[in-house]
Amino acid sequence: MMNSLYHFPRLTAGIAALCLILCAIVFGTVVGETALPLVTVGQTLANHLWHAGYQVDRIEAGIIWSYRLPRALVAGACGAGLSLTGVVLQALLRNPLADPYLMGLSAGASTGAVLVSVAGLGGGLVTMSAGALCGALSAFGVVAVLAHAVSGGSGGGRAAQAASAIILAGIAGSQMFNALTAFIIARSANAEQSRSIMFWLMGNMSGVRWNDVGPCVVVSLVGTALCLWHRRGLDAFSFGADSAASLGVNVRALRGILITITAIMVGVLVSKVGAIGFVGLVIPHAMRFLVGPRHTKLVPAAAVGGAVFLILADVISRIIVPGQVLPIGVITALVGAPAFAIILIRGARR
Repeated sequence: MMNSLYHFPRLTAGIAALCLILCAIVFGTVVGETALPLVTVGQTLANHLWHAGYQVDRIEAGIIWSYRLPRALVAGACGAGLSLTGVVLQALLRNPLADPYLMGLSAGASTGAVLVSVAGLGGGLVTMSAGALCGALSAFGVVAVLAHAVSGGSGGGRAAQAASAIILAGIAGSQMFNALTAFIIARSANAEQSRSIMFWLMGNMSGVRWNDVGPCVVVSLVGTALCLWHRRGLDAFSFGADSAASLGVNVRALRGILITITAIMVGVLVSKVGAIGFVGLVIPHAMRFLVGPRHTKLVPAAAVGGAVFLILADVISRIIVPGQVLPIGVITALVGAPAFAIILIRGARR
C-alpha cells in the first residue's frame, strides 16, 4: 500500500508533464503566420492518423501536417536534448555557466556539419550528423586541453580558477570553431549557400520535415533515459570528482559515458536545426529552482521545460515580425543573455 502511495505522485507528475508537452505541441501547430482553428488541426490529425475523412482545405492541411507539426515536434525534441546537455555539463564541471553553446560544443558541431555539407568531406559517405558529432567531440577536446593548461598551475583558489578557465576556454574554442566555419563557407560555398547556411547557423527550423523528427526524438528520448539511469552519478559529481570517487563512482568511465551522450545529442540536434544557444543554460537553472538539485527530478523536469521553452520560442520567432520568420536562436538569445548576466551577478555576490 505504501509503495503504491509512493509511486502515485510520480505517476501524476508524469501525466502532467505529458499533457504539458502535448498542449505545447498543439499550441505550436495552431499558432503561426496564419491563424488556424483548433478544429481544423484536430480534423487534419484525424485524417492522417485514422483516415477519418473530414473535409479540410488542402492548403491548411498541408500547413498543419507538413510544416507546423513536424516543426513543433523537432523544437520540443531539440529543447529537451539541449536542456539535458546543460544539466550534464553543469554537474560534470561543477560550473553553473556550462552549456553546449558556451562550451564550444555547438560551434564544433556546426563546423563538422558544414565540412560535410559544404566542403564535401567524406565524399558523400559521411552524414551531417556524423560530421557534427565529430566536430562536437573535437571542440570538447580542445576546450578540455585549454582549460587544463590554464588551470594547471599551483596556488590557492583552484576550484574558482578551474571554473573560470573552463568558461574562458569554451569562449576561445567557440570563436575558433566559428572562425573555421566562416572560412569553410567563404572558401567553398556560393552566395546562395552562404546565405542559407548563415541563417541555419543561427538556429533555423524552416527546413524541418518529417524525416528530421525521428532522429531528434530518438536521440532526446535515449539521452533522457541514460541521464536518468546515471542520475546518482550526476548527483555525486555535483560534489566534485573526488567525492564521487569516494562514493564508489567510476569517475573516468562515467565521465566518458556522459560526455559521449552529450556530444551525440549536440551533434545530431545541431545537424538538424543549427546552433541554438542558451537553452542548456537557462532551463536547467529554472528547473533547479523549481524542483531542486537532485537529478531524479531535475533530469525529467529539464527535458520537459526545455521542450516547452523551445516550442514557445519557435512560435514567437514566426509571429514577432509580421511576414518574416526569425532564426529561433535570436529568440533564445534574447531570453538567455539577460539570464546569463543574472547568473554571473549572483555568482559574483556568492
